[in-house]
Amino acid sequence: MSSYFNDSIFWVEVDRIKPNPFQPRKSFDEAALTSLAESIRSYGVLQPLTVTRKEIERPGEGISVEYELVAGERRLRAAKLAGLIQVPVVIRSSEDSDRMKLELAIIENLQREDLNVVDRALAFQRLTNEFGLKHAEVGKRVGKSREYVSNTLRILLLPKEMLDALQAGEITEGHTRPLLMLMDKSEEQKTLFKEIVMKRLNVRESEQLARRVAIEKVRKTDLTPELLLLERELTEKLGTRVRIEKKEQGGKVLIDFFSVDDLAHIRAMIGQAQDTMASAVPTTDQASPLPEVAGEPAIAPAKEDDDLYSIRNFSV
Repeated sequence: MSSYFNDSIFWVEVDRIKPNPFQPRKSFDEAALTSLAESIRSYGVLQPLTVTRKEIERPGEGISVEYELVAGERRLRAAKLAGLIQVPVVIRSSEDSDRMKLELAIIENLQREDLNVVDRALAFQRLTNEFGLKHAEVGKRVGKSREYVSNTLRILLLPKEMLDALQAGEITEGHTRPLLMLMDKSEEQKTLFKEIVMKRLNVRESEQLARRVAIEKVRKTDLTPELLLLERELTEKLGTRVRIEKKEQGGKVLIDFFSVDDLAHIRAMIGQAQDTMASAVPTTDQASPLPEVAGEPAIAPAKEDDDLYSIRNFSV
C-alpha cells in the first residue's frame, strides 16, 4: 500500500470501524470513558485512531471498504458516547500481521500506563503462546526487560478469585508478590489473601506475613499436636494470626494485629475469656471438674509440666 495512507489523516465514520480482535484490554472504566466523551464533545478527538483498510469485492455490489481498529479503542468508544459521526484515523497497511496488531495495541496501552495488570499479562501470554515469542523478545517489543515480562506472566498463576480482585482494584500488583510466595501452600495463600482484603494490609505487611508463614512451615515440626491444635483454636477465636513458640521451658504466644482497633478487639476477646475462666473457678478448696462449654468436652486442669499449658511468656 502506498505510504500516502501511512502519512495522512482521514475521517472515517465510526460505524464503519470494526473493533480490534487482538485488543488486550478486556475491561474499560465507564466513568473514565464518560469523562473522555465529555472532553471529546468540547475539543474533538485530538489524537487520531490507527486502523487498517481493506477493499473487498462483493458480487453484484461492487467494491466495499472495511476498516479494522488497531489502536485507540477508548477513543472510539468515547467518540460514540459523545455522538460523533466521524473520527480522524491513520491508515496502516492491511498487510500488517496479527502479531503486529497485537503488539501495537499492547504498546499503545503500555505507553499510556493504564492497561490493567491482568490484561497486560494475558496479552504477553498471547505473544508467547500464539506467536512463539520468548520473554526477552516480548520485552524488546514493548520496551521492557525480560524480568518484567516473566514476573508479569507469573501473576496468571494466581487463582481466579485473586485475579478478579486484582482487576477490581481490591488488591494491588504489589500484593501479588507475597501471594505468589505461597503458591505451594494453597490454604495459607487463601488466608493471606483474605487478610489483605479484610484488614487492608499494605504490601510490606503482606510480605512480612508471607515470609513468616514460610518459616512457620518449618517451625511447626517442633510443636506437639496439642500445641498445633491450640494455635489453630486461638487463631479462630481471636480472628487473627496466632503463633506459639515453644522453648525448652515454657514458651510464648505471638498475636498479630494491624491497627489500634484490631488490638482493642483482641484485648476484649482475651478479657471475655478471662471473665469466663474466673466465673468457673470453684469456691471450695476441692477443685471441681470444669463445665462443658457449647457442647465441647470439659478440659481437665493442667499440670505444671504439661506442654499445652506451660506458656509462661505472653507478648503482643
